Amino acid sequence: MLNAIRHGRRLLGLLRSLGRHDALFVLDELPLSGPARQGLRLLAGRARPPAPGLRRGERLAEALHELGPSFIKLGQALSVRADLLGEEIASDLGRLRDRLPPAPWPATRAIIEGELGRPPDELFAEIDEVPVAAASIAQVHFARTRDGLPVAVKVLRPEVEAAFRQDLELFTWMAAAAERHHPPVRRLRPGDVVRTLAETVAQEMDLRMEAAAASELAENFAGDERFRVPRIHWPLTGRRVLTMDRVDGIALDQRTDLLAAGHDPARLATTLIQIFLSQALRHGFFHADLHQGNLFVDAAGTIHAVDFGIMGRLDRPTRLFMAEMLHAFLEGDWRRAADVHFRAGYVPADRSVEAFAQACRAIGEPILGRPVNEISLGRLLAQLFQVTEMFGMPTQPHLLLLQKTMVTVEGVARTLDREVNFWEAARPVVEPWAEENFAPEARLRDALEQGARALGRLPGMLSALAERLERTQPPSGREDGARRRWAGSWPWIALALVALLLLSR
Repeated sequence: MLNAIRHGRRLLGLLRSLGRHDALFVLDELPLSGPARQGLRLLAGRARPPAPGLRRGERLAEALHELGPSFIKLGQALSVRADLLGEEIASDLGRLRDRLPPAPWPATRAIIEGELGRPPDELFAEIDEVPVAAASIAQVHFARTRDGLPVAVKVLRPEVEAAFRQDLELFTWMAAAAERHHPPVRRLRPGDVVRTLAETVAQEMDLRMEAAAASELAENFAGDERFRVPRIHWPLTGRRVLTMDRVDGIALDQRTDLLAAGHDPARLATTLIQIFLSQALRHGFFHADLHQGNLFVDAAGTIHAVDFGIMGRLDRPTRLFMAEMLHAFLEGDWRRAADVHFRAGYVPADRSVEAFAQACRAIGEPILGRPVNEISLGRLLAQLFQVTEMFGMPTQPHLLLLQKTMVTVEGVARTLDREVNFWEAARPVVEPWAEENFAPEARLRDALEQGARALGRLPGMLSALAERLERTQPPSGREDGARRRWAGSWPWIALALVALLLLSR
């Protein structure tokens, strides 16, 4: 009861903020019943007149920014849900940046000392008390190590864990209430969305996880002169403090400065696209926040990334699905595009393949015959995800994160070079990867690996089945001997099942 009262008060504050920024339209976008929507509007009070010149998504972004760090993160999470809020609103939320006033230096200093065991002036030769960047979860201070190396020190904001924990409890309560009282919402899996957000925030608030992500990404690109990740200083890193090499370069959003320094924006745009696709396809591990503020170019033309709090992972079956699906769209093979979705299990098996192929045609026909540099891969994926409600497809958070990052990368590339041809830039990465992974040898390897995984799971499954049989029916002597003979034959049963699996492919 006390939780409901506390959450209700916070929900009232949310509604009032939406009203102050004329953003109550979001209630119309959500799958709510009429009485529920009207009741929430009454609680919000009278809305202000629309702010001049601001789109609906921009007004919503302002309201979420006013509500604080947790709601900023929620807005960023919703920016990948064009199927829920529409493309324009999702795009505006995608530009929501969590810039906040910095925390006072005494509190930050105490966090560094508490985490690393010594005060900052003993750990570093010098450290700037005024941060160069302050966001919802952490802020960054420039410093110099005792041996003179320039570094960036990222420190969690004071009390940030408690603030996020309280608001995440609210989001969980709201998602559960929506699923309980309005069954159509369940397809959108709001509970899963909140859990994904909670997992992301938990990782962002453990800066050792960010350090490990940076280290892994650096290993993946070792020897690649086009892309660099700052080196982590592990002795100066803990759960609430992260120290890495300082990046010396020009931000990718400073096009005039890039030109003045002699860089070729068209080459940088192509390189950025190839770097992202290498991360996603080749390694299945990608930086999921590649906006201009996180990307810098050094004097040699190498692109450096920072801020590794949000990363995405794609297993190999998902990467194969994406490659085959996109190829089918570009070839205009709508039946194959539909089959790929069904084989991947993304569309319920009881739905019509032909009807889904028709939906794919409706999305894909408008791009056929257009110059490839006019085709937005991110927009294509966004439109495809919008058909989810019609076919009962459950939300796939990892694909939504990929689509959101792809839109961001496309946007950054086109600010560098309006004529960039995404598909031509992608060819040197995608074609060798496809040849390697769709060859008959790769298909056979996949089948053998899948069979081996199935074989590895069988002993546990059969043991569990045998235990269940023993619990439900005490055996006689004859039955006990038969059961022992049956249990001893499981390796041959397993091999037979694996053989059937391989022959069926």
